[in-house]
Amino acid sequence: MRLLTGLILLTAFFFSCSKKENVILIGEYGSLTGNTATFGQSTHQGIMLATEEINQSGGILGKPVKIITEDDQSKPEEARNAVLKLIQQDKVVAVLGEVASSRSLAGAPECQRSRIPMISPASTNPKVTEVGDYIFRICFIDPFQGESMAKFAYQNLNFRKIAVLTDIKNDYSVGLSQFFVNTFTSLGGTIIKKESYSEGDVDFRAQMTSLKAEKPEAIFLPGYYTEVGLICRQARELGYQGPFLGGDGWDSDKTIEIGGTAVEGAYFSNHYSADVQDSKVRNFIEKFQSRYGKTADAMAVLGYDAAMILFDAIRRAATTDGPVVRDALSQTKNFLGVSGTITLDEKRNAKKDLVVMKIENGEFKYHQTVSPD
Repeated sequence: MRLLTGLILLTAFFFSCSKKENVILIGEYGSLTGNTATFGQSTHQGIMLATEEINQSGGILGKPVKIITEDDQSKPEEARNAVLKLIQQDKVVAVLGEVASSRSLAGAPECQRSRIPMISPASTNPKVTEVGDYIFRICFIDPFQGESMAKFAYQNLNFRKIAVLTDIKNDYSVGLSQFFVNTFTSLGGTIIKKESYSEGDVDFRAQMTSLKAEKPEAIFLPGYYTEVGLICRQARELGYQGPFLGGDGWDSDKTIEIGGTAVEGAYFSNHYSADVQDSKVRNFIEKFQSRYGKTADAMAVLGYDAAMILFDAIRRAATTDGPVVRDALSQTKNFLGVSGTITLDEKRNAKKDLVVMKIENGEFKYHQTVSPD
């Protein structure tokens, strides 16, 4: 009986190994639930659309791709646990995620230690890729984003006095605030007041009363949509009538759903616009609409592009071996993504355009494109 049981277990083990050898296992971790769930959900949808397309075309290296997804619940501590599971238990060959910089910074060290390539679709804080040479991103970074929005505020909107409201528990918000402030003041502008809050707060009246008293021409608010909508509503209730400026963390339908008319007239930087009349963009939007019944946001686009860049690197590497795939990723040049033409530089960051969006009549409208050159 023991011999029979042993044979059964051994057969199951080899069958399991055989199944894994016949597919390429790629991990994904993101915020499918929690405070920023729309980010993770959209990114996941983009990744899955890319995976369906690659498998329909025959897979990679003659094998289908399987995505193993872990929900980090929008928590950095869960992000690290999710990555450990993907690496140690699921034996993935690469990892896609996270979107939020704080959670990428929690998961990236585990990928670096295990020599597993990781691509963040949308984490913009510079520290993310500084973790090590196995960590990549396919989005622009906060120095460019902050600089671009500061120049836009000073040169295009002619603002000279701006207040800043920062989420001090969010690496993304802290970094983006810093780069905006540095550029705006270097141009000759004045930051007349700074206030802060923490992710999860629901009452911002004290901060907004303080900022409003300084009579800013605009308020720079580089946070995530969960708090952004509430902040704008409470600001309007207190009588603030000026515009808000933000970053790519505003890109969610929830910004308008929560903020309503309070976010009208706001400008924010983003990775792509659904208004762009480019054939690759239009084709993706149609496929995404057909698959999910809605218009793709930037997180969906970046998830799709991140997956496609990884698939392309594995194909060029002709193996799933981590160091070789890493080398192939580092050589990514002029990749034609939906979010633009993507080249990864020596620091494993993407060099690409940024778009400025404006909220008008309850919709995100394309305003202008900013090139890194």
